[in-house]
Amino acid sequence: MSKQVLALLLFTSFTLVSFGQSKSDETTIKNTVDVLYDAMVNKKNDILEKLTSEKLSYGHSSGTIEDKRTYIDAVMNGPFDFISITPKDQTISISDKTAVVRHIFEAEGINAGEPVDVRIGAMLIFLKQHDNWKLIARQAYKL
Repeated sequence: MSKQVLALLLFTSFTLVSFGQSKSDETTIKNTVDVLYDAMVNKKNDILEKLTSEKLSYGHSSGTIEDKRTYIDAVMNGPFDFISITPKDQTISISDKTAVVRHIFEAEGINAGEPVDVRIGAMLIFLKQHDNWKLIARQAYKL
């Protein structure tokens, strides 16, 4: 077998393995976003704890920034109760152990007793730590 053919086979094998891994990670990230939003809707403290980094920076479209404790406390005890959260037009970009997720965050909820619809842009950054993807940053913005 010539060196060129061998090099081509090695390159092709590496590319297929890399593509398969990133597709697997992409699916994992999509599922992680879905689980995170389900935990926000259903107030699952243990899941929120598991999916968020201790160094979380959670930015709202209003400019408010929360750390992990403040974010989880707001979801669990705050005046806003989510009824549903749907990520629309989502894109996922993965580079090594960092994933960037962008989407339109559409939600229905109750804020201080009043029904509210939310439609904002969101960027989430996940970091892979010990084979688990954890949310380390989120920034929302007005559309």
